[in-house]
Amino acid sequence: MIKRRDIIVGAAAFGAATLAPTATNSLQPKNERTDKPAFVLVHGTWHGGWVWRDVKDRLENAGHRVFTPTCTGCGERVHLSSPDIGLETHIEDIANVLRFNELENVILVGHSYSGLTITGAADREKDRVRRIVFFDALVPRRGVMSAVTRDPETGEYPDWWKARAEKFVDGYQMQLWDEYPVEMLVPKSETDHIARLKKLITMHPARQWTDELVLENGGWDGLDPAFIHCIGQKYRMSSPRMVGPAKGPGWTYRGIDAPRNAMMTHPDLAAETLLSLV
Repeated sequence: MIKRRDIIVGAAAFGAATLAPTATNSLQPKNERTDKPAFVLVHGTWHGGWVWRDVKDRLENAGHRVFTPTCTGCGERVHLSSPDIGLETHIEDIANVLRFNELENVILVGHSYSGLTITGAADREKDRVRRIVFFDALVPRRGVMSAVTRDPETGEYPDWWKARAEKFVDGYQMQLWDEYPVEMLVPKSETDHIARLKKLITMHPARQWTDELVLENGGWDGLDPAFIHCIGQKYRMSSPRMVGPAKGPGWTYRGIDAPRNAMMTHPDLAAETLLSLV
């Protein structure tokens, strides 16, 4: 005859066995279990973490932990925008992703003008970053420490920026569609992606472009820097000013036949290229 006490003891033993740690039920972060680097993918101007969705899926399928943070005042965090949000805010946004997720062995990737943001974050959390990757992004260096460079003699902003600033919403928010056609991001033929962009693009705090990057630990220097150049871009392909030293010694350069928002239009190619840099 089975007694009630035997049932309780048996159930407890089964529960203990279920909860016991196994090789496949580890509490360790995924990148520590597999010894693979984690990816932190940072969006560019007017975008949010959403832009990396399809690349994130592919990198995770390859066994990596992937973080796609949205910077303050952008994307789903646009409601936090204010005139005080600038480059410093975005640098801290990304540095805090590294700190509070206790990440190490990170491949830090930035798109477009977030090249400034990731360089600042890497400078502050250098021990956590294995490699820095500029995905068609601005490479900061001496003389190019902000997206908008003042005249070195007068300290004045260029005329094109002054004209643009007159159209800022509430005096500080940049609107993509005021200045650029959709071909800046994807070809006109990409109707599904265009619909998504028009739905998700938000305004962007101007100070992220005008604040000057200040470095204390050499920025990207020593972090095995790489540049992914979207050479399939038909409208204003990234200029030599953006690429800077990335075709020179000490850098890994990859040209891919895709438009600027390759992470949307060519997620397989984008993910494969990132994986080739691991």
